[in-house]
Amino acid sequence: MNILNKKPIRSSDTASVSPGSMYEEVPLITGNQTFSSVTEKICSIVENDPPKMWYVLFGISLSLLLMLVGSVGYLIWEGTGIWGLNNPVGWGWAIVNFVFWVGIGHAGTLISAVLYLFRQKWRTSINRFAEAMTIFAVICALLFPTIHVGRIWVLYWFFPIPNQMEMWPNFRSPLLWDVFAVSIYFTVSLLFWYVGLVPDLATLRDRAKTKARRVLFGILSLGWRGGNRHWRHYELGYLILAGLSTPLVLSVHSVVSTDFATSIIPGWHTTIFPPYFVAGAIFSGFAMVMTLAIIARKAFGMEDFITIGHLEKMAKIIMVTGLMVGYAYSMEFFIAWYSGNEYEKFTFINRAFGNYAWGYWIMVSCNVLIPQFFWSRKMRTNVTVLFILSIFVNIGMWFERFVIIVSSLSRDYIPSSWDYYSPTIWDISVFLGSFGLFFTLFLLFIRFLPMISMTEVKGVLPQADPHHDMYHNSGDK
Repeated sequence: MNILNKKPIRSSDTASVSPGSMYEEVPLITGNQTFSSVTEKICSIVENDPPKMWYVLFGISLSLLLMLVGSVGYLIWEGTGIWGLNNPVGWGWAIVNFVFWVGIGHAGTLISAVLYLFRQKWRTSINRFAEAMTIFAVICALLFPTIHVGRIWVLYWFFPIPNQMEMWPNFRSPLLWDVFAVSIYFTVSLLFWYVGLVPDLATLRDRAKTKARRVLFGILSLGWRGGNRHWRHYELGYLILAGLSTPLVLSVHSVVSTDFATSIIPGWHTTIFPPYFVAGAIFSGFAMVMTLAIIARKAFGMEDFITIGHLEKMAKIIMVTGLMVGYAYSMEFFIAWYSGNEYEKFTFINRAFGNYAWGYWIMVSCNVLIPQFFWSRKMRTNVTVLFILSIFVNIGMWFERFVIIVSSLSRDYIPSSWDYYSPTIWDISVFLGSFGLFFTLFLLFIRFLPMISMTEVKGVLPQADPHHDMYHNSGDK
């Protein structure tokens, strides 16, 4: 059993503890749940009408989504001139938002694949909606490179297919690297999410009260009957997909960061970007998982399944990755000074004290200072504090991408081309609209599909331990 799921034993409790054992197990699922109660609770969210809070949140999300549709439609009609782009800053909010959303999608794969391979049982309550979050975040991320190219109607030129212009993609272009990296990440994440859903879809099929639901869930569950052969193939397939997903956690954001690192722009041309971006992606991704988990557990009364223990463990990971990000910030300044490159030194001094100093210090405050609150267990176990701090972390990570992109481009090698970049209302509306797309998809997911894996949660209940009854009976004697 993982020591993370145990707490030290007080001296007053030693009489009830076997010799040599210094820890007692903390239940991952509270409320004395049984196999039946887990099924009833999670299925009831799908089968019953959602709470009023769901309708309120869905209305807000749908409004933002409609704003996105209108903004993108006007962008296609008028062109990228409606954005705040200028001569030195050819990459604006579109690429900032792209990198931000790709980072948000990292925690889902980490929770699902990496923690599964390391047999971390606490992942079982949060992996399902973390995987869904990954898929929806990648959809939002793919939106921005699509619209920022300008001529969206010839987007198929990106792909290695013949076309009437006899043009072929340049496979050395970083933009094409993104196409392959993000599309592979999306495909594997979607398969991983769907394979994990199959046993729960079969449960919903067997409980369906209408023919339409029975047929729909019957098709989606792929004929699952829960036999030994089905379980053997399921576990093998899930393990293979976890193995495929694990290197993607490192590779996808490394490829995205290489878009910057392969350029000669001061502040970008550095080898620290791949690990720095990966740590930042996990940092922001876990913060978004925490935000969504706190909302979901409150709206649907899931406190017994997503416990304070789960939130505390995510806070610890946010704290650790926040320290990594803070270390990367300091190393960037050190290398800029140690290199002796005047352009590098100017870029980092300009970030901290130049025209965009306000963005830099927001970034440092949210990403370096705020995670330090998680050293306190009282802070890590306070739901209100966790919710507020998780939002601040994602604000800081958005500003990190803004500072990296805009501060380097706005002050390049030629002072005569310097300019100050500021967004227009259309930059802001597209960004806010992307949150509408994300939350609309997420709310539809938790309304029509099990947001927590019934199969995996049952596996961590005490009743699932074959030795549970034997130990329980021996204790009675």
